[in-house]
Amino acid sequence: MPERLGKLGHIGIAVTDIEEAKRLYGEVLGFTLTAEKEMPERGLKVAFLETGNTKIELLEGTTPESAITKFIEKRGTGIHHLSFEVSDIRMVMKELADEGVRLIDQEPRTGAEGHLTAFLHPKSAMGVLLEIEEE
Repeated sequence: MPERLGKLGHIGIAVTDIEEAKRLYGEVLGFTLTAEKEMPERGLKVAFLETGNTKIELLEGTTPESAITKFIEKRGTGIHHLSFEVSDIRMVMKELADEGVRLIDQEPRTGAEGHLTAFLHPKSAMGVLLEIEEE
């Protein structure tokens, strides 16, 4: 079977205070802040940090309706998702759906870095929220 998912693009981490998290990952752990973005339409603040070949995405919910706010209320802070790169997101989504994988997104949407993204339901991935992102 050909490889569907490419390399790990980033690890999403749900936080309650993005400034505190940026201080920890940046000043204390030595990650480099590479981008920040507010996404009011999704009730999110996002920050990307990198070290070596690892990228993390810090996610803070800014509204009570935000998926991140709800995630933290239910599960607490910590790893929210793993994101994997794909070359053709629509093709991969169709193949996964044909294999019985439950998709959260039926159509790709634009992610924080401007790439098309889609999420796979954790019930189809042994409890892990997976994101696919077209590079």
